[in-house]
Amino acid sequence: MKQRYLGLLAGVCTFTVSLLMWWHRGIIPWDQHRLSVLLDQPKTADTFTRIHGSKHLMVSAFKDHRRNGAIRVISIIKRQDLQELYCVLCVHNNASTKGDGALNQCVSSKAQVEIHSDHYGFPYGTSDVFCTSPSIKATHVSISTHSNDIDSLKYLPIHNKEMKESFKYSFTVCISNLFGEYKNALQFVQTMEVYKLIGIQRVVIYNSSCGPDVEKVLKHYSKEGTLEVVPWPIDKFLKPSHGWQPAESPGDLHYYGQLTTLNECIYRYMYQSRYLLLNDIDEIIMPYKHKSLGDLMDTLQKQHPASGVFNIENHIFPKTQFDDSGRFSRPEWKSVPGLNILEHIYREPDRKNVVNPTKMIIDPRRVEQTSVHTMLKHFGPAIKVPFDVCHIIHVRVPLQGYLHKDQLYEDKKLWEFEEKLIPNINRALNESGL
Repeated sequence: MKQRYLGLLAGVCTFTVSLLMWWHRGIIPWDQHRLSVLLDQPKTADTFTRIHGSKHLMVSAFKDHRRNGAIRVISIIKRQDLQELYCVLCVHNNASTKGDGALNQCVSSKAQVEIHSDHYGFPYGTSDVFCTSPSIKATHVSISTHSNDIDSLKYLPIHNKEMKESFKYSFTVCISNLFGEYKNALQFVQTMEVYKLIGIQRVVIYNSSCGPDVEKVLKHYSKEGTLEVVPWPIDKFLKPSHGWQPAESPGDLHYYGQLTTLNECIYRYMYQSRYLLLNDIDEIIMPYKHKSLGDLMDTLQKQHPASGVFNIENHIFPKTQFDDSGRFSRPEWKSVPGLNILEHIYREPDRKNVVNPTKMIIDPRRVEQTSVHTMLKHFGPAIKVPFDVCHIIHVRVPLQGYLHKDQLYEDKKLWEFEEKLIPNINRALNESGL
């Protein structure tokens, strides 16, 4: 009896010491089957995951090879309620227990949080939550306010686990978001077809809401393979602002989370696309001295080999001013809702003492954080591209509405694509059911 008691005691002591050693190393022992079930759960279609025990949201996770393999979790943090956060990094290997890490093993560590400097004074800001653990090669990650929390967490798969030097796409456009039941179907189709003619191979759109006609167009381009639509129902989690100034458009977060979408897109396509264009749905970054974006970037990169950020000036084409000839007032487009950008060929002059805002063409592997008009963190110098080499065609409400047509500049750059552009637009409208 005494020997059995001593044997039992020795077993308990061994288990306790082993458990303490695991906790000391930050390794969380857990039922293998239960953890496998948690990690196998499909990521919510809502895109957003609440950080357990907080008001914060996490969006997606990426391995950042420029930061010694740290895991960067793109997040939305309530700035005044930031408490200590912990990472739970897990290895999930369905195939075999052999390999680089133990099957379904998790490690807990303290998180490092970087709230981006541009948040425009809103309560919530785009943030990076960094997680590190040299002891395992994690496949999944979650964030919590507790270091030993596993069962109640939802896990994000970690992307960009491997670096790549060849890319599926040369040029990808990141469109921040559609919201307010966006209905501008004609301009959307025209812009997409112009994109393709100047060398764009992929467009990414973060969709909060759009009208039924635009929904048809999104389905068409998604089926075609040109478009990726990322669901962005931010209004289910926060009260997003419709603008960029809290005093004029109050809310929890700037402009439906525009800054978060742009940063997420950078990492989503870091190893899929050679270059990214960061602009809005009603803007076209147009080369004026080159036939395509490829030719433009070949020239700029030879001139500035250390640069990965190229700022492009924005210029307004007022939608209130029309071409007098009626050349592109086509009857087959009259029933399609939206703006016909080919009718608006007049560009506003520069304003005295006002700097034109910019959007960007970037090498995503040379940047870390972006704002709307400038890069916040990047490697190498940022280059302002001369206006006559490339600028943005932005058809919208005028900023200088007091000017008459003869005070504006005529700019028919889009007309140069007429031969291919018109039939491509008509084909897309027909295939979209419009």
